[in-house]
Amino acid sequence: MPNANEENPSALSQVQRRAVSELLRVSPVADDLARRFQEAGFSLALVGGSVRDALLGRLGNDLDFTTDARPEDVLKIVRPWADSVWEVGIAFGTVGCQKDARVGDADQRFQIEVTTYRSEAYDRTSRKPEVSYGDSIEEDLVRRDFTVNAMAVALPEKDFIDPHGGLEDLAERVLRTPGTPEESFSDDPLRMMRAARFAAQLDFEVAPDVVAAMKAMAERIDIVSAERVRDELNKLLLSPSPAKGLALLVDTGLADRVLPELPALRLESDEHHRHKDVYDHSLIVLEQAMALEEDGPDLTLRLAALLHDIGKPRTRRFEDDGRVSFHHHEVVGAKMAKKRMTELKYSNELVKDVSRLVELHLRFHGYGTGEWTDSAVRRYVRDAGPLLDRLHKLTRSDCTTRNKRKANALSRAYNGLEERIARLQEQEELDSIRPDLDGNEIMEILDVRPGPVIGQAYKFLLELRLENGPMERDAAIAALKEWWAAQE
Repeated sequence: MPNANEENPSALSQVQRRAVSELLRVSPVADDLARRFQEAGFSLALVGGSVRDALLGRLGNDLDFTTDARPEDVLKIVRPWADSVWEVGIAFGTVGCQKDARVGDADQRFQIEVTTYRSEAYDRTSRKPEVSYGDSIEEDLVRRDFTVNAMAVALPEKDFIDPHGGLEDLAERVLRTPGTPEESFSDDPLRMMRAARFAAQLDFEVAPDVVAAMKAMAERIDIVSAERVRDELNKLLLSPSPAKGLALLVDTGLADRVLPELPALRLESDEHHRHKDVYDHSLIVLEQAMALEEDGPDLTLRLAALLHDIGKPRTRRFEDDGRVSFHHHEVVGAKMAKKRMTELKYSNELVKDVSRLVELHLRFHGYGTGEWTDSAVRRYVRDAGPLLDRLHKLTRSDCTTRNKRKANALSRAYNGLEERIARLQEQEELDSIRPDLDGNEIMEILDVRPGPVIGQAYKFLLELRLENGPMERDAAIAALKEWWAAQE
């Protein structure tokens, strides 16, 4: 097939300045590496997402290359040149390296991956791709996931290679596959999730035939490892428009297989927001939580926002007065979040944090207009621990009512709670609440050896501290002795 620049010069000219500017910026590194491959008798081309991002004017310092050199030859070329080299992906034909270089007036660090021309496919039972190496860049590009990722720039000549019309699809902001979608998704079913991820990352539309194939082949995702599914889901969630990608996963049936708790929400009506189902509500909460992020995308917060109501399907009850209730859905939801995230191989720490936020997300609704005692505020802070800031954001995001008066009242109430927390923190260092006596002091005062009784005494003093605030040492000792006497 002819290159896009031969068939559609106007489309290329629209992005040419951006692409040239981006490529010129990385040329000192890319061209230097390409010449080393040439001297060794091999070719090198910038490929895939790097070319796509260059055309979009957003190329970073992570560069992807493809070559006819086999991995062992790639290692021989890059080891004397790179500052560090890693072989984590060498089984799949990929060699990674890092190169520090002076670009213009600044020192920059480049993360580089060089992958041998290849084709990879799954069989019906395997969870790992079978890798075979190719001999031409055209053969390599046809196995790429989407046409916008199947473009290359041969180096150092800067020849643009686009056999599948990726440039035109990029201009139209549409995702298509180089071959048929069925062939592409059969080769690697994870590409179905990538379609949703790129739709969310780039705000592209997915071609109708690709969506149809995703629906027809959704069950093929079952052979992909949980780790790869999780990583793709993370990229989607951390994108600028995750709701768009999540909706595609739900509509195609993929979510039924990788995150079934999400489509299950479409069946439920939220007792506070009857004009929208819990599925729509959850996507809105996710978007509102994103708007409160301060230091970039926060995976913990986004997962908690997405999953905060997944306990509702299991707790729905139709009351005698016609209302629908979801009592204790936060407790059930926390257990469900823990189970799903564990199955997706998330870290223990992330599982713990997200499930804790789900469990706590309703706690504020007992606050009312400020009836909580100081001890209740202390417990709220202590139960949230280091998640307090995220809990603030999740709780505020959970208000999706269209009733402005109600929304403003909730916002004022939470403002009041945050102000009370700030005052108490200033007075008492709430973030590190401890009993007024430590374990060693308890043993000395009670004249007892280490054992369960020390933990019981510690818990008693902690409850006292939460209830009454800081105590003078003499008062704490007296309270401890009184408690101890009651145990005998």
